[in-house]
Amino acid sequence: MNDLPRVVILCGGRGTRLKEETEFRPKPMVQVGDRPLLWHIMRTYGHHGFASFVLALGFKGEVIRDFFLNYRERTADVTLRFDTGGVATTVHDASDIAGWEVTLADTGADTMTGGRIHRCRRYLGERTFMVTYGDGVADVDLPALLAQHRASGRLATVTGLRPRSRFGVLQEGPGGAVIGFREKPLLDDVISGGFFVLEPGVFDYLDDDCIFEQGPLQQLAADGQLGVYTHDGFWMSIDTHREFLEINRMWSAGDRPWAVWERDGG
Repeated sequence: MNDLPRVVILCGGRGTRLKEETEFRPKPMVQVGDRPLLWHIMRTYGHHGFASFVLALGFKGEVIRDFFLNYRERTADVTLRFDTGGVATTVHDASDIAGWEVTLADTGADTMTGGRIHRCRRYLGERTFMVTYGDGVADVDLPALLAQHRASGRLATVTGLRPRSRFGVLQEGPGGAVIGFREKPLLDDVISGGFFVLEPGVFDYLDDDCIFEQGPLQQLAADGQLGVYTHDGFWMSIDTHREFLEINRMWSAGDRPWAVWERDGG
């Protein structure tokens, strides 16, 4: 295992706005192509050398646990030989997650985001770590994010991005005329895209019941301890069935900007 930060992925949400896919599995396990969304997030980190993960499990966490405990048998070609002594198994293909270390941490079915991070502290030690959500993919330059964070000297860095409007924007002229139209332009505001880098000092802002995005991040900002790394590339959060269908359409069409392991030959 290398010396890069461990990566906490928040996997415990119920995904109520994606109920068509999350009735029997947690949102990070909805399928994108032939792998769960969670796998896509982890492959992005893995491509950049981040190979140690702590999965903060909650709602239906047993589905994620089962997936990784049986990963090779579920994802590779397998030969079974049956005899009176039982079944011998041969797994033929090399694992596409070879070298990863995955800690499956039960953080409670109803725990809030800050509480989930707090409950993972025992696995993180006194060193820099990264955190992201189990429902968003992006082509963030993770080494650049980490380098900016370390150069800043702050306790926390969040990846910021400018979202696109869901609607086209009209430009009005005199007399009620429309003089221009922009189809779903980038908005001026910057939002949090996840992909955090945090120092152990952040735990002073957390407890088992807090919502990370409320009190802790607000207080870090007020204390001058929250920086932002601006990401101008691809980012997509899978919150609704429409977004689920769209990301699968993109995958099937070969339009996969988040799949940096393919684009960069990794």
